[in-house]
Amino acid sequence: MKQRIYIDTSVIGGYFDEEFKEATFLLFKRLEQGEIVFVVSDLLDLELLSAPERVRQLLQQYPPSFFERIELSEEALKLADTYIEENVVGKTSLEDCRHIALATLHKVDVLASWNFKHIVNLSRIKEYNSVNLRLGYSMLEIRSPKDLVSYGEE
Repeated sequence: MKQRIYIDTSVIGGYFDEEFKEATFLLFKRLEQGEIVFVVSDLLDLELLSAPERVRQLLQQYPPSFFERIELSEEALKLADTYIEENVVGKTSLEDCRHIALATLHKVDVLASWNFKHIVNLSRIKEYNSVNLRLGYSMLEIRSPKDLVSYGEE
C-alpha cells in the first residue's frame, strides 16, 4: 500500500525555494514513481489562491490519481480550535492547526511540512499528539520532506 503523505502549502512552496528545493524535488520524484500519494485538502487549495502562479500551477502538472482529496469538516475545525485553546500554538496559527487536524482525522501516514516554527517542531508535535490522544484520536507523525526521501547509498 502506498504511503499517504499529507502536504501543506510550505511543501509546494519549497519546490521553488533554494533552501528546500532538493528534498522537495526528491519527495515529488517519489510521487511520480508511484511510491506515495499526496493527501491534499481544500484548505491547501484555498491557501494556494494567494500564492505566485508557478506555485499554484505545480500540482496541476500531475494526474488526479496522484492525490487523495479531503475536505475541511466541522470536526476538523473543532479539533483545530482545541489546539489553540490548549495553547499548543497561538491564534495566528489557526490555519496550521487546521492542517494538523485534517491530517489527524484522516489518519495519514505522515504530515509533511517545512514550517519548523508551528508544525515540524518536537515540542509542538508532542503537544498536538497529547491533545489528540486525550480526545481519542491517534497520534500524528509529522516530518519535513527531508526526512521522507532517500538520498541513495550512504
